[in-house]
Order: sequence, then C-alpha cells, then structure tokens
Amino acid sequence: QVQLVESGGGLVQAGGSLRLSCAASGRTFSRYAMGWFRQAPGKEREFVAAITRNGGSTYYADSLKGRFTISRDNAKNTVYLQMNSLKPEDTAVYYCAASSGSLVSVTAGHNDYWGQGTQVTVSS
Repeated sequence: QVQLVESGGGLVQAGGSLRLSCAASGRTFSRYAMGWFRQAPGKEREFVAAITRNGGSTYYADSLKGRFTISRDNAKNTVYLQMNSLKPEDTAVYYCAASSGSLVSVTAGHNDYWGQGTQVTVSS
C-alpha cells in the first residue's frame, strides 16, 4: 500500500510559479512510475506529466511543455511538479499518481494509487 500526499498548492498571480510536492509513504517508492494530473471545475481529469522510476525519462502533455517540469527524489520518496509562467487556465486540483506499470500506463490514467489533490488557483 502506498499513500500519496500532495502539498504546495495555493493562490498565485498569472505569470507566477509554484512547486507542488507529492510525498509517498512506504519504502517502495522507487518501484513506481509517477505522474501528475489535474482537474478543473466542470472538466475531466487530464494528464500533466509523468516520470520513470529512476527519473531518467519524463513525458508531458503537449500544451504544458516548457512551462512545467516533473522531477523526483527517491531518497525522499517525493515527486515534484515545478510550474512556471502560470495562467488562469492552469487553475485546477492537481493530483499525483503512482503506477507499477510504464509511462504509458501513467499517462493513460491506469495508476495504482492516487493522492487527494491540492488546489492551485491562478488569478488574472
């Protein structure tokens, strides 16, 4: 069993930055590919970014490339999402997820564990 707890969300002005963190319980964090998703009000959940078990490869939603960066620290059981040049349309609840499968599994939403989410609000 893996528990995921997101933090770092909040209110930021357009153009600002935030770094989200997702802390995982247990000693098997490095066995999981990790991902970030988001869900805006009235919209479906969408994929944001994913990273392999050792952090060697990353994958992003096309619309977010260049502004968002995913990284992980296996020694700290934590995955991060650095978000720069934020826009009002980035406003959403952001969730982290863990998959015992591949990056393909992560991006498809086939994850074994999900966090509770953290709210990000970008004001114009």
